[in-house]
Amino acid sequence: MRLRACIAILLFLSGCASTGPIAKEPTARAQRIANLQRAAALPWMDGGRCVVREASQPWPELVERCYRTLDHDRVEFHDTTGRCTVASTGAAAMGIGFCVLAAPEIAVGAVIVLGVVVVGVAIQEALDAYEFRHLYPEEAGTSRGTKTASRDAVEKPKPKLEPEPAGQGRQPPAPPVPVDRTRRASCEPVPVPHAGEDDAHNECADKFPPNRYPGMDVLVGGIRFDALQVGIRVLWEIKTHRFDTYNEFVQNQEVEKEIEQLRNERRVAQACGYDFVVGVSTQAHKDALSALDSSLKIVVTGCKR
Repeated sequence: MRLRACIAILLFLSGCASTGPIAKEPTARAQRIANLQRAAALPWMDGGRCVVREASQPWPELVERCYRTLDHDRVEFHDTTGRCTVASTGAAAMGIGFCVLAAPEIAVGAVIVLGVVVVGVAIQEALDAYEFRHLYPEEAGTSRGTKTASRDAVEKPKPKLEPEPAGQGRQPPAPPVPVDRTRRASCEPVPVPHAGEDDAHNECADKFPPNRYPGMDVLVGGIRFDALQVGIRVLWEIKTHRFDTYNEFVQNQEVEKEIEQLRNERRVAQACGYDFVVGVSTQAHKDALSALDSSLKIVVTGCKR
């Protein structure tokens, strides 16, 4: 069965699941929000931009168009019903994973996401915009073209004829974008060019972890890391300077400075749901850092200068 045929079956099943006539506009809006909320639980390499663009489509069509942007390194698919083993025949380009994800109702245990999911920036912004329209309907109006209330009318307080009982006053609406969502959005890994032109250092950062974005650093939580490891949520800081050649005084000064930097990077990485590892070129460098903080995860890369 070809891929398009598989999509047709899934769309048919999705259609059969609904009962009774419902107004088209509310249905379309509800479908869009449901798709965004469903996609928010999955890791997307493009921040969810494709999902937002296709959110008004039925879920199987959205999956068909955006499956390629899914972070496949962090998702496991299990055909718990046995339905997709047959349905995906002839759709090798997508495979069982696509069939499992595109199903109108995903069976328990069929999709397993590895690690903590940070909601894609684009998806979060779309959901925030939806919440904003509900919190401030005078700003958004309605889809049927009704006249919105003027800002002057909204801002002008009504005169109070008598004091209101304690606790009975109208509470101000919550802000449309909570502070923590700004923080969560910054946790999305953003590839950026290597900070320096140290070829030996950059080569070690690309090859040893190995780096998911060769030739690039990665910005997470406002901190620039040397690498994001392929396949797992681990951020790396790579040290390749010739630590063993320094005298004892310089070594002590160096490790004290590095410990402060590494602790800060680990704190940011862990707050964003990542593990953090330090790579050093020699055992002596590892021993010196471990002596000041044994909780750091440090590996000897053997990278040469």
